Amino acid sequence: MPITLINPEGLPEIDVYHQVAVATGTKTIYVAGQVAWDAEPDLTTQTQQAYGSVHTALKAAGASLKDLVKITVYVVDWTPDKMPELLKGIENAMSAVGETAKPPATLIGVAALDVPEHLVEIEAVAVI
Repeated sequence: MPITLINPEGLPEIDVYHQVAVATGTKTIYVAGQVAWDAEPDLTTQTQQAYGSVHTALKAAGASLKDLVKITVYVVDWTPDKMPELLKGIENAMSAVGETAKPPATLIGVAALDVPEHLVEIEAVAVI
């Protein structure tokens, strides 16, 4: 496997992602930000659909969620109390495809996305 996920000593260990991904593959895949085009207007459902779309994009490139080296999640009007909804959406998406990847992640709160109905956007980088 070309990806090794680690939590180096001296850095905090986060339950939902690893601090470092070491990639040794030869093909890098960049997935554009994915949103929920037809999901209900709640963060959990939109996160699940967006993460599922990342999975679909990776699959088309010959990869899977276990090949992720980094994800960036943009959430409209982010506040920490939204974390359970966000994590539930990611958990649901992972469960649906039988994956448990926890690549390094960055969460960024934004004022808005491309259309008012979108609450979350997820972009990804994978290596195979």
